Amino acid sequence: MAANKKKPVEKWEPGTECIAKYEFQGTTLDDLPFKKGELIVIVQASKDPNWYSARNEAGETGMIPVNYVHKREGVKLQTMPWFHGKITRDEAEELLIPRTDGLFLVRESTNFPGDYTLCVVFQDKVEHYRVIYKDNKLTIDEEVYFENLTKLVEHYETDADGLCSRLVQPLPKKGTLNFSVDSDSFVKSGWAINRKDFTVGALIGRGNFGDVLEGTYMGRKVAIKQLKDNEKAAQMFLAEASVMTTLRHPNLVSLLGVALGNPLYILLEYMSKGNLVDYLRSRGRNVITKKHLLNFACDIASAMAYLEEKSLVHRDLAARNILISEDDVAKVSDFGLSREASLNQEGGKFPIKWTSPEALRKAQFSNKSDVWSFGILLWELYSYGRVPYPRVPLADVVQHVEKGYRMERPESCPEYVYNIMKQSWSADPVERPTFKTICKQLDSCKGSL
Repeated sequence: MAANKKKPVEKWEPGTECIAKYEFQGTTLDDLPFKKGELIVIVQASKDPNWYSARNEAGETGMIPVNYVHKREGVKLQTMPWFHGKITRDEAEELLIPRTDGLFLVRESTNFPGDYTLCVVFQDKVEHYRVIYKDNKLTIDEEVYFENLTKLVEHYETDADGLCSRLVQPLPKKGTLNFSVDSDSFVKSGWAINRKDFTVGALIGRGNFGDVLEGTYMGRKVAIKQLKDNEKAAQMFLAEASVMTTLRHPNLVSLLGVALGNPLYILLEYMSKGNLVDYLRSRGRNVITKKHLLNFACDIASAMAYLEEKSLVHRDLAARNILISEDDVAKVSDFGLSREASLNQEGGKFPIKWTSPEALRKAQFSNKSDVWSFGILLWELYSYGRVPYPRVPLADVVQHVEKGYRMERPESCPEYVYNIMKQSWSADPVERPTFKTICKQLDSCKGSL
């Protein structure tokens, strides 16, 4: 196929990521051949606006025709201001006063767990429509099906289509808003992967949303997350992936793409040495040196400083969510709970031993609550994978911490690292260091090894 000389719509900046739409064999020694589906990174523009200097994942560089590749962009979450979560039928009716025709909200069904209820005002009454989850889709009448609640609401905002009224005005929820993700946006943004391009192999773990499997994609080994079969998990699953489309750092596990359909799959880079807890416990002090431990700490802090700069909160930072590569690089994974730092999150289950007091008591999650968790992670690291608060019953941890109890320095932990732990565990979040500061502190420690 000859390269089309059609002028590109926009100029691409160095570092722009692209996915190959077609195979390109190259016609000169200056060209960079690639196969369909390969990741290509723009190096710089050329005098000809149809051609760019680029490099592949192997680090090889050359010229590419711009119309053979598709620019990758971040997938954005959509807010659902009308979704009120777990409220009762009576509470919904109380909220929908004054009774204006077409005023509506959506809540979780109290009678049918996993389903939803659309509440619509009409002629001074509130009609309650059960939204059924069936075959990975949502429906009211089992005739028209929707991928998510946003699509369903958009449909009935346009046409009543059997409801008592068209959805005219949403009743906004006070406080924290919920999100939905449109799978079509993964296609438009260049993150959708064709199922025929990868194979699924053996089970290697279990995650928040389902099984984690090993597999092969475009000739490389990958990790594949396979979704559990329910709509809420599907939205959380895609929300995790959407966060990952906006992030790129050497110490964050990279998203390769999403395979849409049933089941849903997320393809990630493969980390051959598994999670940090298992890595520490299986190898121990005889294999893992102080240099290894400090390097892991620096890797993790660097990734968290990057998230901090982007005002993203991880909310589940722990050694179990750190993966180790073949060449002993630590990378932060599992963004299923990540949210913008400006949003306080309500509800949900959180790992008590790793979560800061203000996050547990008031659901106040921030980059500083991540710093608290990082301090716990450092303790895990230098105790070679021990469970935190080893002599404190789980039910008593929060009370002990709020009274001022802090874990002692692990036997093999240098005093300067323990000082970072103690700073991270300040009761006042304002007094905790930033990850940027922690990175500098840890880097300065390298000379003492």
